[in-house]
Amino acid sequence: MFKTLGTVASLLLSYGLLLLANGLFSTLLAVRTQVEGFSSTTVGFIVASYFSGLLLGGLFAGRAVTRVGHIRSFAAFASFVSISALLHPLFVTPIAWMMLRMLAGFCMAGMIMVTESWLNEAASNKTRGQVLSFYMITNYFAAGCGQFLLTTGDPSQYQLFSLASIIFSLALIPVLLTRAKAPVPVHSTRMHVWTLFRIAPLGVFGVFCCGLVNSSVHGLSPVYATNMGFSEAQLSTFMAVMIMSGLFLQWPIGHLSDRIGRGPLLVYIPVLVAFAAIWMVFAIEYALILIGAMVFGAFVFTLYSLAAATANDMVTANQRVQVAGALLITYGAGAVTGPIVAGQFMGVLGPQGLFFYFALISLLLSAFAIFKRRRDGSPDKRKPFVAVPATQSTSSQLYLSAHDETPEHVTELDLDNDSRT
Repeated sequence: MFKTLGTVASLLLSYGLLLLANGLFSTLLAVRTQVEGFSSTTVGFIVASYFSGLLLGGLFAGRAVTRVGHIRSFAAFASFVSISALLHPLFVTPIAWMMLRMLAGFCMAGMIMVTESWLNEAASNKTRGQVLSFYMITNYFAAGCGQFLLTTGDPSQYQLFSLASIIFSLALIPVLLTRAKAPVPVHSTRMHVWTLFRIAPLGVFGVFCCGLVNSSVHGLSPVYATNMGFSEAQLSTFMAVMIMSGLFLQWPIGHLSDRIGRGPLLVYIPVLVAFAAIWMVFAIEYALILIGAMVFGAFVFTLYSLAAATANDMVTANQRVQVAGALLITYGAGAVTGPIVAGQFMGVLGPQGLFFYFALISLLLSAFAIFKRRRDGSPDKRKPFVAVPATQSTSSQLYLSAHDETPEHVTELDLDNDSRT
């Protein structure tokens, strides 16, 4: 394992810098929208544009990787993201920001695609689960640390946009200087979402709900915090606590699901998420809000892993790559829709409307899980659980390759289908 990690250390460093900058920029842009007086509905469309680009990148950015290779495509994508960060303070209009966020989402999908396929190529069946754990830690830790960079400048000025651009550019260096051999791109066919829904309805619906919620967490939680009157330091701490707490319960809940099944947990954990969200609706004191954010983040970010595992429990090994593509499209559809709908809730109910929306979606997922269990029973078809990050983009392809029983030729990443938090 340590030998494998040594070969991908530069890649993980680049990925960490990438998410560090993206964590800063996502929160910075949400705060800046409030400085500019954008409505919650407008912010929802800006956030949705990013995830639209992320979805499009997952479907089409692989063509660039195929043509020019992993390292060159990573460099090109990172350059475009760096440029887009600098253009935001120059063109302060909702339409311009929507276009720039779509470009950034497309390029982020390409870079995450490069990262995940590279990690998959470097790891063996025996080490993929451990490599994935480092990948997951890098995801949550870097995205959380990015929140604290917001306190280093004034969001109403251009300096923080420049800082994000600098870090995006720095992410190029470890990959460009690595001596590790990049993988050879491969392709596979796609599975239609409706086909997968007939096979694993709870898994597909759960992934869709995760898209509805997770995209809004990153895009609109800073808007909630700003409208609640948080200082920059308080906002940064609030976001960091909510994101980093997503790491705490991944493994305990994963192992519990291996023992009692995914179905019961997809009934009860969304209820706990809803309770935490309702707490946030009524909490006024900052300390109470922080406690609610920690509990909310700890549970909500386990749902994607559970839903993806539920879908994969119901298919054979030679279907998993196709399943990953279908889950990507499902997640992307939810991620594009979520911020638009959540923005409407905030426009009507105020900042607390965001967490009212989270509670509603979570209870819908729990109700659907109860309905499916009562109608179909609870078949025991569990495969070993592997936690996957759910804060930046979907990592379902790397999830698939972490199972020891999957043949090597099946576990290659589908470069046309992948995107991930």
